[in-house]
Amino acid sequence: MNKSWLLIIFYVIATISLVIGCTSPEKYHVLYEADKVKQEQTEKKPKTKKHYRIAYIPKVGNIPYFESVYEGVKEAAEQLEIEIVYEGPLKAEAELQREIVEKMMDKKVDAIAVSVIDSKSLSSVLKKAKKRGIKIVTWDADSQQEARNLFVDMVDSEILGRHLMDQLALHTGEDGEFAIMTGSFSAINHNSWVKWIQAQWQQYYPNMKLVEVVATNDDPEIAYEAAKTLLIKYPNLKGIIGNSSVGPPAAAQAVKEQKKVGQVAVVGLSTPNLMRNYLLDGSAQTVTLWSPKKLGYLTIILTEKILAGETINDYEVIPGVGIVRFYNSEQRIVMGEAIDFTKENVNQYDF
Repeated sequence: MNKSWLLIIFYVIATISLVIGCTSPEKYHVLYEADKVKQEQTEKKPKTKKHYRIAYIPKVGNIPYFESVYEGVKEAAEQLEIEIVYEGPLKAEAELQREIVEKMMDKKVDAIAVSVIDSKSLSSVLKKAKKRGIKIVTWDADSQQEARNLFVDMVDSEILGRHLMDQLALHTGEDGEFAIMTGSFSAINHNSWVKWIQAQWQQYYPNMKLVEVVATNDDPEIAYEAAKTLLIKYPNLKGIIGNSSVGPPAAAQAVKEQKKVGQVAVVGLSTPNLMRNYLLDGSAQTVTLWSPKKLGYLTIILTEKILAGETINDYEVIPGVGIVRFYNSEQRIVMGEAIDFTKENVNQYDF
């Protein structure tokens, strides 16, 4: 064997020895210990869901609009596994509603969701309930802001009021006398809609004349008598706007009975089920509304979020409702856009 081969063998042996000498035994690390795993599993267990009791109080308990809202309330309650304590006044009277709120306070509910008849009258008792730790959510019609935690509004009041005036002008040729049948002079939402109806009229329709604004107290019989009186009192009347759900059907019925179909236009806020026949026979032209069921559903979803200490965000997507707007300075949610119902599309809706 020559010297070159000896040198090669020597370097190979030296290299193997160096590698073996420099390699330390493999070390194993304990990733989880039994006690630690048990602790982490305990921490990951979902928290027990609190059983909330929410009082739901409409303005009045026996008209289709609020019955439809209640359908949405029940759907949300079942989904969230919470209890709804329901009671509505038999008449839309502020004192009756105040008594119900006080009764709910005694029942120690976690929250009160109420459509306010009279803001001034009810706000004082709502403030008292709020001081006791009860969360207050108003919907459909608001209280004073300091008396509640959140107001769930259906649509922007200005957009809606102006739109109702535009609808009437469209069907009267922007000319002639018209009247407004409002739900109540003490309800913030009704007053706001009347304000914007009048603003649109004064700004854009100089050939139209508002002759009277009458209140119906959200009562179908009172609304019907008011509509008949308007048609007799103002023989040249060309249109009626009803801004609560009982107004348009009462006006349309009166127009039909007095054989003024085609002479007096009827528009306003009501449900398609109440107005279907009147739209189809021409005694009413257009009614506008949001989904009452969706309003009830959204109200309970947001009330539960407040009770759970969760935040509400602007442009938040609420499953089953869509994108909502949140105005933080007012603590007010706006659900979305309203829908116009006419003889062409009314049969597509059922509420």
